[in-house]
Amino acid sequence: MMSSYKQYELQRTMKSRHLFMIALGGVIGTGLFLGSGFTISQAGPLGSILAYILGGFLMYLVMLCLGELAVIMPEPGSFQSYTTKYLGPSTGFMVGWLYWFGWANTVGLEFTSAGILMQRWFPDVSIWVWCLIFGSITLLVNVVSARSFAETEFWFSSIKIAAVVLFIIIGLAATFGIIHFQGNEAAPFLSNFTTDLGLFPNGMTAVLLTLVMVSFSFQGTELVGIAAGESENPEKTIPNSIRNIIWRTLFFFVLAMFVLAAIIPYKTAGVAESPFVAVLDKIGIPFAADIMNFVILTAVLSVANSGLYAGARMLWSLSKSEMGPYRLAKLSKKGVPINALLITFAVASFSLMTSFFSTDTVYLWLISIAGVGTIVSWMCICASQFFFRRRFIKEGGDIKDLKFKAPLFPIVPILGFLLNGLVLMSLFFIPDQRVTLYGGGIFIALCYLYYHFNIKKKRKIQENESTASKTNVR
Repeated sequence: MMSSYKQYELQRTMKSRHLFMIALGGVIGTGLFLGSGFTISQAGPLGSILAYILGGFLMYLVMLCLGELAVIMPEPGSFQSYTTKYLGPSTGFMVGWLYWFGWANTVGLEFTSAGILMQRWFPDVSIWVWCLIFGSITLLVNVVSARSFAETEFWFSSIKIAAVVLFIIIGLAATFGIIHFQGNEAAPFLSNFTTDLGLFPNGMTAVLLTLVMVSFSFQGTELVGIAAGESENPEKTIPNSIRNIIWRTLFFFVLAMFVLAAIIPYKTAGVAESPFVAVLDKIGIPFAADIMNFVILTAVLSVANSGLYAGARMLWSLSKSEMGPYRLAKLSKKGVPINALLITFAVASFSLMTSFFSTDTVYLWLISIAGVGTIVSWMCICASQFFFRRRFIKEGGDIKDLKFKAPLFPIVPILGFLLNGLVLMSLFFIPDQRVTLYGGGIFIALCYLYYHFNIKKKRKIQENESTASKTNVR
């Protein structure tokens, strides 16, 4: 049936700089710019830094596993394809649809957030108008080509990274008295870290619970695996991108958190305003709130852009492997999965509408599914690498032939899987996050049931028909 479409191929047009910025820019978002205040208020100055170090370590384990798989199998379906091959088609079906649905809902959330941010400058313009404008532009960027998406994401990410670097430089100078605060307030130096309360004011339990939010902040790095299928020379670009992502992400996050925790007392930190704005205001940077509003807007649109790209590629991969409607496998002349892109955008638009009309019901459940999607995907990446390596060795493969390999096998994939499992389980102990487990759990169960009673059944019928046909020919 797929032959009814003229088939074009995905085009390998992404360069190393694109891959690096897609992954690095994917983690610098609202989790850092807004969520970091909550982390400081709960875990304390030292605890918040520790939480980000632990979250970065977890990301490091996952990226090592993904790197090994993506270099030897650079496919647009990425971990969905690996999960299907090494964990089973039913789990591959589940993780693919869970990840796609999560991104589609997240895209709607980001457009809503962008509209809210724009009201600072244009209070009389309705939020839905900005959603329509930003949504149309993002869709157009993705329709043109993969290179168009990558170039746009490169510049979005460049703005975010430049903002974080400047913030770190200014913040460190203020922390140690090189530049002065407004009102000649004394430089804090390390005073917030040296008091008893500066260590772990709410205990280590609070640090572990904030690790959930921190882990969400690091999610998006797995996009490098999806983009691998459209990158030039993946054997060289992927290992370089992954190595740079890991260390530079930790550098940006940990230093930024050090500045925030050093200047803002943990009792005054929160989510009412961006802690970045609070620090810049305290130093006396003109138009601090407007500057950060622009940077956060850039971060939000970057996530929407990446989410639409990732969702479309995942949906296309599912269709190619006969786990989704065959029409979604259609590619444009530029190698864009156009139908998959439009369907992803349509679901994102539905999610956007529920954010206005069903905030406490439908929308809450949709976003909860998105929350579970990436954690489960990270667990599947670790498990897939474990079983890939075992099969590779069993079939006589030489580890030296792997262009990129995760060290300390099998410790890395097992530890990555277990730690992600702990993050997932910890959601149950956070009252506000339990709905995430409920929504995600129900969706996962439905995926397995649908695969068993529909996809698997069809495949058995096709296999029986094929066997019967071969028998009749003989």
